[in-house]
Amino acid sequence: MRRYACATDPGKVRSSNQDAYYCDPEGRYFIVADGMGGHAAGATASLLAVEVIRECLERGWQTVPAPKLLSEAIEAANEAILKDQRENPERADMGTTVVVALVDPNNNCWSAHIGDSRLYRLRGSEMQQMTEDHTLVARSVRQGELTQAQARMHPWRHILERCLGRPDAGPPAVQPITMRPGDRLLLCSDGLTEELDDEVIAEYCLKVEDLDQLACQLVEAAKERGGRDNITVVIAEYA
Repeated sequence: MRRYACATDPGKVRSSNQDAYYCDPEGRYFIVADGMGGHAAGATASLLAVEVIRECLERGWQTVPAPKLLSEAIEAANEAILKDQRENPERADMGTTVVVALVDPNNNCWSAHIGDSRLYRLRGSEMQQMTEDHTLVARSVRQGELTQAQARMHPWRHILERCLGRPDAGPPAVQPITMRPGDRLLLCSDGLTEELDDEVIAEYCLKVEDLDQLACQLVEAAKERGGRDNITVVIAEYA
């Protein structure tokens, strides 16, 4: 990725920021994690996930195929969080989502995620959600039991089916992402998508060219709409 930008904010309601993110200085990979748990344990979970995933990606970058590398990195992050829970019972309820976008040494793009932190691709005027939320409500939408409009207001929309920090987290969803020069990727925590629907996010992406300004404007827009959760945005442009 030739250009990238990031922004994070605790929002207007939460006293702390339990999101974590990492942007590789060389633009090879990007990580967003949204932690949960009492007594700031969510911040521990998200930071631990980001650190372990980063270490695994660096260690296997030149030798391990991207799909395997992503799976192993996220599974290692889950094991690290479970280990921390065992050693620190006061953090037994902590967990985190995670979404990763990666451009491998062959310039192919991949994503991996668990939970409801999302990856979007913006191509021209079209924005497409590339990940599927691992929530009860999202599954009901996929099965035709709820409409998207109903899902946005559903009281159970935040209930995760899968996240890191659970023995049954399972493997991450890993997929290739077809990219063209000039395409943009947007990784975000649900603090953004809870306040702004996809059409509004797409409007900002189309009208704001500078990536740093775009990231900051999306965060500020989410705060203006309520800012009920922590908000993290990472935007990268494919070369």
